Amino acid sequence: MSDALAQISKAGVAVCLDDLSRDRLKSGSLAKLIKEDSVVGVTTNPIIFASAISKSDLYRSDILQNKDKSIEEIITKITTDDVREACDLFSNTFKESNEIDGRVSLEVDPRFALDPAATIKQGKELWNIVDRRNLLIKVPGTIEGLPAVTELIAQGISVNITLIFSIDRYKKVLDAFASGLEMRVEKSQDISNVHSVASFFISRIDVEVDTQLGNQPDLKGLAAIANAIMAYEAYLEFEKSDRWQKLLAHGGRLQRPLWASTGVKDPSYDKARYVMSLVAPNVINTMPEATLNAVKTSGKFAGNTISPNIKNAKVNLAKIALAGVDLSKVAEALEIDGIAKFESAWLDLMSSVKSVISGS
Repeated sequence: MSDALAQISKAGVAVCLDDLSRDRLKSGSLAKLIKEDSVVGVTTNPIIFASAISKSDLYRSDILQNKDKSIEEIITKITTDDVREACDLFSNTFKESNEIDGRVSLEVDPRFALDPAATIKQGKELWNIVDRRNLLIKVPGTIEGLPAVTELIAQGISVNITLIFSIDRYKKVLDAFASGLEMRVEKSQDISNVHSVASFFISRIDVEVDTQLGNQPDLKGLAAIANAIMAYEAYLEFEKSDRWQKLLAHGGRLQRPLWASTGVKDPSYDKARYVMSLVAPNVINTMPEATLNAVKTSGKFAGNTISPNIKNAKVNLAKIALAGVDLSKVAEALEIDGIAKFESAWLDLMSSVKSVISGS
């Protein structure tokens, strides 16, 4: 076990791998990361599955055996099979962590990002198909997606809300989560087994803000980490709220912030910066393997790097605003771009499946 990974884990960071493939499952690669590198969960998205299926022959027989089904049905079959196997691989982690960690995320079709009814329908279907309690159904945190979050949680389905870029949206996500639990409490239903995480995107914010800052290098690379620190402050405030205390009394499990998009996009930045600068209790950090390896080889543990830096983060965000950068507009643009990228990857995924069928 790497010292830096072990240290951040002990400090309260749940280390997750932002990748899944049949190759990784069959080769023992994921099992090795669980055993040696503190990995306690996996996140997936359409980009990850598109890459996995296009690069591996391990999906070929499954695709061909189901070629009479629709492309969407084939994609559901092969992705849910992988996710179920990953859930089983994390079963010990799930039990040993009192069912907090050991979770695997599976995203609904990103083409439903603005369609709550379709999101709810598919979220329920995927939950039933995988049939594992350590699954998280991934739902885009768009304004249209928030009612789906509330309804799925109200139905006892654990949810990962993704594509969050702003503090304002994150607060709405917390509200949607709490509303779902409150609906269950009103019906005297158990809420202790309903889990949720909120995936707050990091590196993409710096890419956009750094571009807008132009010739102000002293402010570059500050926005994303400061924004995430403000999200953690909002999380702490929610934890103390009367609303949460009432849900806690009914056995509620607090939604944890998850730092996503933690691979650096600027090669001049320290490859471990979006991990080591965002350490605090009860957070999750999901990393591509390159970032995980960077933390192993060069990560410098400095304890809790969020709570002592809240004041500094506010100062940095104020400076960035004075420099003419509107973070709310940045968040809006990144959400639109994020949905478009996931939709494009979904189409690539469909194309990969079609090519296997046509090539048979």
